[in-house]
Amino acid sequence: MTQRTTDGSAGDADYGAIGTSYSAYRQPEPRIAALIEQALAGARTVVNVGAGAGSYESAAFEVTAVEPSASMRAQRPAHLPAAIDATAESLPFDDDAFDGAMTTFSVHQWSDLKAGLREMRRVAGGPVAVLTCDPDLVRDFWLYDYAPLVLDTEARRYPAIADITETLGGQTEVIPVPIPVDCTDGFNEAYYGRPEMLLDPAARQSCSAWSFVEPAVAEQYTERLRADLESGAWDERYGHLREQPFLNGSLVLVLAR
Repeated sequence: MTQRTTDGSAGDADYGAIGTSYSAYRQPEPRIAALIEQALAGARTVVNVGAGAGSYESAAFEVTAVEPSASMRAQRPAHLPAAIDATAESLPFDDDAFDGAMTTFSVHQWSDLKAGLREMRRVAGGPVAVLTCDPDLVRDFWLYDYAPLVLDTEARRYPAIADITETLGGQTEVIPVPIPVDCTDGFNEAYYGRPEMLLDPAARQSCSAWSFVEPAVAEQYTERLRADLESGAWDERYGHLREQPFLNGSLVLVLAR
């Protein structure tokens, strides 16, 4: 059974505590949104599971949002419909109630991955799109040099891609998602060419993996990065990334038809 925090969050992170800045720092990236919209092309009705503040809910679809965290539901902008308080593992819909289903940066929060994916497959008569990160690639990012426990946490929390594809079944495709250097969705890898952003406490707070590290440890990581940015050491090693238009990192879109 999914465990809920005091604000109703489901999963292992308390979004009542860490989710206050999500709507400011986790803006949908249009180029990523276009890939999701393309994956769901042909659908009219779509359920967005673990919808958060409403990122990536395209106006091209009639979207029904599901979000267990009260604090995240409260951050949804006024032009979006209110989200239903429910969890992925127990969706309150009939079989094939929607043409398609989507979830973005959410599966690593679910207490029962397979149950949640089966529910998405059950309620969607068409494609299911899952935006997530490949745990086998998470530690390849330069941040691992500075904040190893943060990325160890991410690698531990993200489910194996094979588990997602096998559970969804049918015809599945794993599509690498290029991350633009000016990405407006502030997950860790979004700052690959803008390392200064990770000195911002609110930016770090909007990446849930940082909440699993003791504050004193996170401060040590941040200060080491700050020192290398001030000395030029970071730029000596990674400065070329500032001019690299895209990063092929751990971000993938799993599409099951």
